[in-house]
Amino acid sequence: ASPARLREDANTEEDHARGYYRDRVVVELAQNAADAAARAGVPGRLLLRLGRTDDGRLVLVAANTGAPLDEQGVASLASMRASSKRPDGGTAPDRGVVGRFGVGFAAVRAVADEVSVVSTSGGVRFSLRDATELLAEAAADVPALADEVRRRDGSLPALRLPFPADGSPPAGYDTAVVLELRDEVAADEVRGLLRAVGDPLLLALPALVEVVVEDLTSDDPPRRVADVGRRWTVASAQGELPLALLADRPVEERAARDWRVTWALPRTGEHPAARVVHAPTPTDEPST
Repeated sequence: ASPARLREDANTEEDHARGYYRDRVVVELAQNAADAAARAGVPGRLLLRLGRTDDGRLVLVAANTGAPLDEQGVASLASMRASSKRPDGGTAPDRGVVGRFGVGFAAVRAVADEVSVVSTSGGVRFSLRDATELLAEAAADVPALADEVRRRDGSLPALRLPFPADGSPPAGYDTAVVLELRDEVAADEVRGLLRAVGDPLLLALPALVEVVVEDLTSDDPPRRVADVGRRWTVASAQGELPLALLADRPVEERAARDWRVTWALPRTGEHPAARVVHAPTPTDEPST
């Protein structure tokens, strides 16, 4: 019922969907899969499948092994910068997880308005259509809210109102994120991101041991990316930063003191991977 809160939520979600996370949806889904595997202490396996529903809608399914969706996870998905990835009652993120600040999931809004997360424990969905209908009901009694909705011209937040969802992940997986892609433009963007999936993703996310990529809308054959240790020489080190070094950082960032550095070189010849720093996913910072 708050026009100011609506504007704040809408602007934040739009910033991430159209700005920093615009081309990171596959990477963010992989990162969530790696974190679920790390929390459960199991090898991380990820299936990325682009296909169509029986009525022709384009969908991207990202199914992973690992810790299933729980109440804290739902609250985290419906929040911005309030991640559930920390020990119960603590202030520090779980060891071994990558995502920390609760913003990466917003990347799904770059390509989808209807999003479901179904797990062995239950399911939740986010819907721009249903959120818009609820906003219209609320705006009938709050003129200022109605003005704000009109001003936004359809650019409204979808990740603040969780609805129950039916369904289950594919066999052999514990959770699936299902994105109903907005249009063919979004589908083309996703296809490009799927084709780019390769060894660097597994090197950057060591909790993942396998990624299977399937594009059922094209003639591209399925691909399995695994066993990167056979193709790369990898050296890693890890430790904990001194608290004093982070004394001037935000509260939750001060608690994220674990660090890990990995150096990877192809065992034979050249590899098409970009020679850049990954943190843990590709940046624009060159590395010789």
